[in-house]
Amino acid sequence: MSESETTISRYTQHEEESKERSDERTEETESVRVCPECGGNVVADEEHGETVCTDCGLVLEEDAIDRGPEWRSFNSDGESKSRVGAPTTNMMHDNGLSTNIGWQNKDAYGNTLSAERRQQMQRLRTWHERFRTRDSKERNLKQALGEVDRMASALGLPENVRETASVIYRRALSEDLLPGRSIEGVASASLYAAARQANTPRSLDELTAVSRVDRMELTRTYRYIVRELKLEVAPADPAQYLARFASELGLSDEGEWRARGLLKTAEEAGVTSGKSPVGLAAAAVYAAALLTNEALTQSQVSEVAGVSEVTIRNRYKELLDAAEDAEGVPGSGGPDRGHVNA
Repeated sequence: MSESETTISRYTQHEEESKERSDERTEETESVRVCPECGGNVVADEEHGETVCTDCGLVLEEDAIDRGPEWRSFNSDGESKSRVGAPTTNMMHDNGLSTNIGWQNKDAYGNTLSAERRQQMQRLRTWHERFRTRDSKERNLKQALGEVDRMASALGLPENVRETASVIYRRALSEDLLPGRSIEGVASASLYAAARQANTPRSLDELTAVSRVDRMELTRTYRYIVRELKLEVAPADPAQYLARFASELGLSDEGEWRARGLLKTAEEAGVTSGKSPVGLAAAAVYAAALLTNEALTQSQVSEVAGVSEVTIRNRYKELLDAAEDAEGVPGSGGPDRGHVNA
């Protein structure tokens, strides 16, 4: 017999043995479905992990293994059940993979710990924090990401902006761009760039107000980070500030629509080139309020937008002139054009 014929014969024999074992298991399973005492039906009680007879109540099996998902509660309230922990995030220096020791000073049953146990847990927490940041790089990252989260919360920036800012700072740290620059400065610049990339920009004045560095250091560090990391940051669009300004000032939907139309017309006419996007957005809001007869003063817009009233006066006249040339919107001859609200 050749080698190939021997291999085929062994394979056929193996298939026949497997089929016989499968038939035996099937017969055993069918026999279990019938009660050996009364011949009644047998069912599996998954709640109690038992196999019982529905007629006489005989327990055939107990402590059965539940092979379904294990939904447990891992938090203190006992309501939210999950099979996994928190997702990984770039906003934590260890990506959220390390463990934390709670500060409740209670045991697993909710009982308050004794004074001796509380001291012991405090020592464990101290050493745990030291081991989480074992080198200077991790300590740097922990401080910077905490600063990013603090500033983003103060500015009302969403989660995706914070994640992007954390990634930008990690890249700057890995490419050794921090020597000679403060941690707060690079963190502020990363957040400013992330907000611009996510189309939710904040002005330099707004960021400087919540940052621990001045405006000059922030702008200098921002240019350096963008240049070295080759970040693709598009010029800020004045329309991206409109929704926030209109919401804070209580401008109507019609007023916001008119403001967007003014900015679009001015952009087509080339008026917005070289102008501050924040100033243009503030002027568009004020001009739209005039066109819709809404009670809005230049000082109110100036306070919300963070620009001077002089800038608003200069820009809103340019916006109205561009709209008048393009669409016939009332321009310098209107009664509201020369009035300056304090």
